[in-house]
Amino acid sequence: MDRILWMSTFARVVEAGSFSAVARELRTAQPNVSRHVAALERHLGTRLLHRSTRRLTLTPEGERYYGDARRVLDTLEEAEANARGKDMPRGLLRVSCPTLLGRSHVLPHLKTILNLYPEMEIDLQISDRFIDLIEEGVDLAIRIGVLKDSALKARRIGFARRICVAGNEYLAAHGVPRFPQDLRSHECIVYTLSPGAGVWQFRDRQVKVRGRLRVNSPDGVRGAVLDGLGIAYAPEWLLQDAVRDGRAVPLLLDHSAPPSPIHIVYAANRLLPARARLFTDFIAEQFARDPALNPWRAPLGAV
Repeated sequence: MDRILWMSTFARVVEAGSFSAVARELRTAQPNVSRHVAALERHLGTRLLHRSTRRLTLTPEGERYYGDARRVLDTLEEAEANARGKDMPRGLLRVSCPTLLGRSHVLPHLKTILNLYPEMEIDLQISDRFIDLIEEGVDLAIRIGVLKDSALKARRIGFARRICVAGNEYLAAHGVPRFPQDLRSHECIVYTLSPGAGVWQFRDRQVKVRGRLRVNSPDGVRGAVLDGLGIAYAPEWLLQDAVRDGRAVPLLLDHSAPPSPIHIVYAANRLLPARARLFTDFIAEQFARDPALNPWRAPLGAV
């Protein structure tokens, strides 16, 4: 009787949402996964999962058992890591982060952390898609904005300020907006994956904007600004280098909305393994050194 195997299999079935996904993960046949969960249910004398052709759902007993099992498994993993030595974290860490922030502020630091800890692996999932950490088996997620999910714990690691910015060519041809409402008569580049994509939030008002170009990529927004196609509303660091060398101009800074917090989040019912705590500390330290991620640095020169 291998209760740890049954328990870990059950936990992964809950997190992955299917027996077949866990079978692929464990490199075994799906019937073996089903047998492990069935054996656990027989041992406990209660049903943990409702199975249908479309989905799996937890019974009330399954919900309680999953929370307890997850804590046991995390504690076991932590004990093994401690026995091997805290200074040498090992194993796979799954991290999710937004596309632009991941490319510009996370990826550049991974070489350092992987060189420092050769037994650690990182699965970095760069996407603007909102993910469920438990369902998709992700350890940490970096998120921008006010958090709403009470099932998560969070550590604030920085701030993101969104600004309006345009290229010199566009401003020379169309003039400079002086107030947020002036944007209604300008070509605005709309990032379609942003919540409320066509509504831009300023300090004391929202402005509904429009334009002939809509883009689903931060790189596309950046390219469109530098090509003189319109005004964008984007994280400050997206065009920070272009502003610094004069190719782009920040606009309406006196009307900017307060910066949004950046957090690293993780499931509240999970004990963070050493590698996750180390990664969090490392990224927090790097972000703290970056002026673009802290609201108290000197403001950009604006028009």
